[in-house]
Amino acid sequence: MEKVQLWIATITGILLLSMALPWSTQAEEAITVSQHAERTTSITLFDLEQSMKRFTYDSGLNFEYPDAVRGIYVTGNSAGGSRFDELLNLTENTSLNSMVIDIKEDHGNLTFKPDEDSPFADIAMNYISDPEAMMKTLEEKQIYPIARIVVFKDSVLAEKRPDLSFTENGKVWKNNKDEAFVNPFEKEVWEYNVDIAKLAVEMGFQEIQFDYVRFPEGFENKDESLDYSMGDYKDLDMNNIKKRVEAVTDFVGYAREELSKYEVDVSVDIFGYAATLEETPGIGQNFSRISENVDVISSMIYPSHWTSYFGIEKPDTEPYRLVTEYAKVENQVLGALENPPVSRPWLQDFEAPWLYSGPAKQYGKAEVEAQIKALYENGIDEFLLWNAGNVYTENVDYLIGKE
Repeated sequence: MEKVQLWIATITGILLLSMALPWSTQAEEAITVSQHAERTTSITLFDLEQSMKRFTYDSGLNFEYPDAVRGIYVTGNSAGGSRFDELLNLTENTSLNSMVIDIKEDHGNLTFKPDEDSPFADIAMNYISDPEAMMKTLEEKQIYPIARIVVFKDSVLAEKRPDLSFTENGKVWKNNKDEAFVNPFEKEVWEYNVDIAKLAVEMGFQEIQFDYVRFPEGFENKDESLDYSMGDYKDLDMNNIKKRVEAVTDFVGYAREELSKYEVDVSVDIFGYAATLEETPGIGQNFSRISENVDVISSMIYPSHWTSYFGIEKPDTEPYRLVTEYAKVENQVLGALENPPVSRPWLQDFEAPWLYSGPAKQYGKAEVEAQIKALYENGIDEFLLWNAGNVYTENVDYLIGKE
């Protein structure tokens, strides 16, 4: 099909050029029809190539991909407030080199103000009041910028457009955390989020990281009682579990294709346990299929988020062992893919008091280093650190066991 389209474009170009060029009688005698066609074909292909190049967006900023991404999570509040200087100092004085910055946050708001005529102006918060200055600072310090975009968890869009969400008794359904989701079957939701991603690219971000690329947790127990559209997936000859997998996987493929002309990497956050299953029953995540459609896969492997797993009774208390066992599984799964993405897991730099009736396991230097060391020992060189408040452990050796 592509060859046919190129042939049509070439012939069209030849005809247009032949009508536009003032060929003299002597020139026509000197140049045969075949030579004329060859020349105009060459010009047309050159113009086509130049036209394609013009699609590539140049933000005017220059970032180099680091030797290996070692990053931290940064909220919009932190990126636009006094905490930003502290986080800059942390990266400058350690071997950290990257920041994952909220651009569309967990409620569904943008963290900066786009142009007034932007279709997203009404969902924008002014957390990052001067995005251009922020990006220039990151460029000066060569801190690799990654834009985090929360996709299907979106209370703002759900309340605004219930038809794009899940409803129950005529009202937008919310989980036990009072969070609403929008529907991964709805392609309008795909376009909405990818358009926001394009705004981030235009700001200068080098990578788009999509989070909450899934249905709500436990959706397999709710899908029959909620009202929602399955769109183009309704009549597929497969059960609802596989339909959800198709929708989530297709979104990732769509996003990568749409962003390919911008020459940015696309990454997806995914539950760690998804690597241990063929496919998750409720949320629609198939680890291998998502991995085939991204440049980077970021499993959330916080020890606190696992129940008894890998034969470990309390994973939160054994961060080194948990990450080691997980890495073995992930290496096997990604190793079976023809073109595996870069592995860049999320690691835990926070406590989980909800797991304990008494004092919680403290996560400090030893616990953070244990997770990093386990990754390195299993050939995984990149990682991201999560702390919701952006308060990270001091004096951590982020190259522990690497030197």
